[in-house]
Amino acid sequence: MANFLRLINERVLVLDGAMGTMLQERGLKAGGSPEEMNINAAEVVEAVHREYADAGADILVTNTFGGSRVKLGHYGLEKKVAEINRAGVEIARRAAGSERLVAASIGPTGRFLQPVGDAGFDEMVEIFGEQVAAFADAGADLITLETFLDIRELRAAVIACREFSALPVMALMTFDDDGRSVLGTPPEAAAVTLDALRVEVVGSNCGLGIEGIYGILEKMRSVTSVPLISQANAGLPQLRDGKTVFPGTPEEMTSYHERMIQLGVRVIGGCCGTTPAHIRAIRDALDGRDQSWTPPPRRGFLSSRTSVVAVGESAPCAIIGERINPTGKKGFTAELREGKTAYIRREAQEQMAAGAALLDVNCGAPGVDEPAALERAVYAVGGVSGAPLVLDSSDPVALEAGLKAADGKVLINSVSGEVKSLRAILPLARKYGAAVIGLALDEKGIPETAEGRLRVAANILDAASSVGLPKEDVIIDCLTLTVSAEQKRAMETIRSLRKVRDELGLATVLGVSNISFGLPRRPILSAAFFAMALEAGLSAAIINPKDERMMDAFRAAMVLLGKDERAEEYIAVYGGVQAAPAIPRGDGPELGIRELLGFAIIEGDKDGIQALVERALGEGLSPLQVSNEGMLPGLEEVGRRFGRNQIFLPQVMLSAETMQAAFARLKQELQGDAAQSLGKVLMATVEGDIHDIGKNIVCVLLENHGFEVIDLGKNVPAQRILDQARAHQVDAVGLSALMTTTIQQMEVVVQQLRDAGIKTFTMVGGAVVTQDYADSIGADLYAADALEAVAKIKELLVG
Repeated sequence: MANFLRLINERVLVLDGAMGTMLQERGLKAGGSPEEMNINAAEVVEAVHREYADAGADILVTNTFGGSRVKLGHYGLEKKVAEINRAGVEIARRAAGSERLVAASIGPTGRFLQPVGDAGFDEMVEIFGEQVAAFADAGADLITLETFLDIRELRAAVIACREFSALPVMALMTFDDDGRSVLGTPPEAAAVTLDALRVEVVGSNCGLGIEGIYGILEKMRSVTSVPLISQANAGLPQLRDGKTVFPGTPEEMTSYHERMIQLGVRVIGGCCGTTPAHIRAIRDALDGRDQSWTPPPRRGFLSSRTSVVAVGESAPCAIIGERINPTGKKGFTAELREGKTAYIRREAQEQMAAGAALLDVNCGAPGVDEPAALERAVYAVGGVSGAPLVLDSSDPVALEAGLKAADGKVLINSVSGEVKSLRAILPLARKYGAAVIGLALDEKGIPETAEGRLRVAANILDAASSVGLPKEDVIIDCLTLTVSAEQKRAMETIRSLRKVRDELGLATVLGVSNISFGLPRRPILSAAFFAMALEAGLSAAIINPKDERMMDAFRAAMVLLGKDERAEEYIAVYGGVQAAPAIPRGDGPELGIRELLGFAIIEGDKDGIQALVERALGEGLSPLQVSNEGMLPGLEEVGRRFGRNQIFLPQVMLSAETMQAAFARLKQELQGDAAQSLGKVLMATVEGDIHDIGKNIVCVLLENHGFEVIDLGKNVPAQRILDQARAHQVDAVGLSALMTTTIQQMEVVVQQLRDAGIKTFTMVGGAVVTQDYADSIGADLYAADALEAVAKIKELLVG
């Protein structure tokens, strides 16, 4: 570890280039396992490594990208995980000698974690842990986590690296042209989440050329101070003479070197399409340049899957919505006992609409299984809101369940200065990459003076530092005491805010509305105290954002304190700018059952959709009317919001699952009646390709829109596609491919369908597929994503 960390501080290291295409040129069959060559063609793999070493690579990456038991299981190799991964390190080591480093590669499993998929967090940690243990045993120098699409899966992989080894970690995500991952994560959110997990290097690979990767890294640098890694493709893939080629020249791969160095990129390599010639050009272009770099100072951030919120320093005060808390709420407590989440989802949306930046989530109540409830709550809030979370619990078991379920860097509420609390909570924050709220109290209670609270805060900071939490991830609650009972202590809280900020350099938080308990017209007093705290430097406030007086005080103070530049937020709220219409709530007379069904689909209300279906049937709607006039318009609105980047794939899948829950009830009514199908669509991932996540999503959405889907799965030979298309007399055939090495099979299938005289429309899609490629092979349709696929099939077959 020391060698790698020392080297990236001294100079920019050169990583090697593509492995899969090099192996394919040397005998790897389309659809075969590259990793199996570690044990049956080791000399071929070693020769590729040596070519990159001779080209000037400082780091050789092992041929273990698909070495998890999930990926190897597609080839019947799941019992050889340790053997294949150890061999991968040993082969690279022979080529690297003593002068170069060996980075052990881990790629995604191809499965999504719950609730988007079916994989459990602990299961994923175990799966990745098998590879990590083999790498450590074989003597790898570091681990590189590459081409990840799901930030939660990448979190699990990082945690596995920490649990099963002491090796440094480089963590990379893949982003599309819009600057987000498949599941909607922007570079900033990925960087904040990974930084909190203390990976040594963050960055991006695949998907984009050098210009696109630079843009991604620029966004990452805006929120992190850790070294960056660039692994761009050699341009974007093109089809030439029936072959997929990457047009980026070696010279083009070096065009951003100066800017990369200034940005703090400390590792530069290549992904798809790069060859030893590209790596040699990268090496040569670095030689002779000044490669020094000084990391920028760390700052405090929290993240969700889709957003980032700054906390502390010059950032505006972060509003933490307090309403997801069962205290005094009998209805919410009953829902928690029953395992329902309707209140949680509703409050998450309403508090965000009212101005909350973060959402506090508390599920602790008598008779409630708090760990299970907090996990469900995290999933529910993530399904309807992009807000980073504040997990509010004193139960370490519940906190850990919530931390595993979270998509990003959360804030734990809270730890106190008591030794027992510090020992229970701080290690969880360190392991799962969370920040903590530290209560300024200890075994002796709440200190009466600001000096006493400062002392407790300093003790909490020392304890946090001892487990590896930086000061930017410690936020001190200086404690709001009820002014009706202890009037003089209100100003001690204000003094505490200033002392913690000025003497310890820490961010602060208060539960503001506690100040007015027991007094009449509480909002008047709370708002005044809030304004005083903001002037004293309050970094975050736990309030009810639906309290207009509190939000008025907040917005005005942000303008006066210079934290709302040009008063933009203030003007947006009070300047006559019309807000987007909110989704209507409840079942009042102004809403018909069709509208309620549509809104339930948009919100992903799996808990409530069946009751609405029952009501619709009771009001005389037929099953087809329930679907076509109620739910489908909602799903179409989901598609529009997805197209405008207002929601992302997890929300789309939640809406689709809500549709399925409704159909489960409607099918009971349709027994014996043939439901009218909009058409038959055959779906398959082409031969040689074992990636089917995108195809599976298309299948679910097509079924929800009323199509009959024949899903042949993955790695499907052309002849089977022809046979099944003929047997089922399908209206359309959808083909998916993720890899550049298998995309050519699409042309084979399309041509054979045409030659066989099978009259059907063809549609192609997948990460490496483009409109130009679809046109070149004569496909009828190209879809960039699942919702576009559904829209185009529907337009073609239904009109």
